[in-house]
Amino acid sequence: MPAPLVIAHRGACGYRPELTRSAFALAIEQGAKAIEVDVVASSDGELVVRHDPELSHTTDVAAHPELRRRIRTKVVRGRPRRGWFAEDLTLAELRTLRGRERLPRLRPGSARHDGAETVLTLGEVVDLVAAAGDVRLIVELKHAARSARLGLPLDELLEAALDRAPRLPGIVVESFEHDALDRLAARGLPHPLVALIGHEPIVDHLTVRHPERFARFAGVSLGANLVRPRTVAGFRAVGLDVWTWTLRPENRFLPRRYRLPGAPFGRYAEYWRRLQSAGVTGLFADHPDLAHAVLGDPSGVGVPTYS
Repeated sequence: MPAPLVIAHRGACGYRPELTRSAFALAIEQGAKAIEVDVVASSDGELVVRHDPELSHTTDVAAHPELRRRIRTKVVRGRPRRGWFAEDLTLAELRTLRGRERLPRLRPGSARHDGAETVLTLGEVVDLVAAAGDVRLIVELKHAARSARLGLPLDELLEAALDRAPRLPGIVVESFEHDALDRLAARGLPHPLVALIGHEPIVDHLTVRHPERFARFAGVSLGANLVRPRTVAGFRAVGLDVWTWTLRPENRFLPRRYRLPGAPFGRYAEYWRRLQSAGVTGLFADHPDLAHAVLGDPSGVGVPTYS
């Protein structure tokens, strides 16, 4: 069985604040052949790479007195959130923010780089990855339906951003909101589409009885809790790549049986190899170097590729 594709999750975000230029550069240095980014929209319709429309956990927005009155309470995924939201700030205002580590107590080495780098646009990341050569860029549309209701349709903004790019790397687009992917397909987007599937109790029913419902996509990406050999085999039987997320070595993110009390990392290698043995073709990792070491093939040779 060929080694799976190791996808640098928001860059090498186990070592640098997520979605920053240094996180992407380090991922490439560590041999990543694919980098994942999340996109949200500014108030003036520019795509920036942030995991969440609310900005206080990954930027220094709270330290900007000129933005103090822009704090809001909004509903995201059915829950109220209080903070500063990307869609309320222009790109120029977002450019004044600096990235910071989301998990500073767990990843103090990364937190030492807080404040060093600005928020990036998708276009800037496209340029960075294209310059790296044979590295693929995986773009996740975040909260696409919510953004569309705000008049900021991510699928349309993505097409415009890619059209403006002077040079493109290999692009893959993914989302939990499959109708956004369907709209891109209907408009002829010439890039593979991957359906994200999270904590859905019906996943086994779909893959065992009706995996063809996903055959319109190039692949699916499953939460690690959904990875079982039968599930993976169901998707692969209809020609789909199967990815999983997210590999993190810290005890906090591992199933209880793989934790090591008193140590920062658990028995992550054992757990990751279990996921690999289920037949997945790609795995998202916060620490690309560790994933390559555990799963093999750090050169990227033999990983599955899209045409």
